[in-house]
Amino acid sequence: MKLIVGLGNPGKEYQNTRHNIGFSFLDFYLDYKKIIPNWSKKFNGLMYKVNLNGENVIFFKPQTYMNLSGNAVIEIMSYYQIKVEDLFIISDDLDLNIGNFKLKMNGSAGGHNGLKDIENKIHTSNYKRLKIGISKANEIDTKEYVLGVLSKEEKKIIDSLYLYLCNVIDDYFKLNFSDLMSKYNRKNR
Repeated sequence: MKLIVGLGNPGKEYQNTRHNIGFSFLDFYLDYKKIIPNWSKKFNGLMYKVNLNGENVIFFKPQTYMNLSGNAVIEIMSYYQIKVEDLFIISDDLDLNIGNFKLKMNGSAGGHNGLKDIENKIHTSNYKRLKIGISKANEIDTKEYVLGVLSKEEKKIIDSLYLYLCNVIDDYFKLNFSDLMSKYNRKNR
């Protein structure tokens, strides 16, 4: 069983913010697959379980707020006995320009508090992740920036990227992760 976690903050005030890229991409992907999810409130999050490409998959949106994402992730992993190698986290990334992304199998949380909390709870930084670039605005406070709403231009870039990333997720079910990284990471611009 695979667990695909999109990170974000619950509540209408956080919709369409840069920090909610993980939530919005999960929604986009399910819509792309023509799946209307019936989200269940469990494990301090919203979960949707489905068989996709012959694989049991749980899509999960922690509802603990970003900085406590690990609490929800460890709870659902423990319940379903999901191994770390079957965990895939989707998050925003300040160090990548908008329109860019990076697949990673391990490494630092890079200042992302949601990833830091997950790493603290699962006791490793060796998990699969998809980091989606939101750029960095040095003239704006980081917290204010990540909680800011995407501009129309940024939204257009992100939606175009999401369409491309749907292929990445489809291939995630078919390829081993090293091959997935080789196929897609070199295509970053």
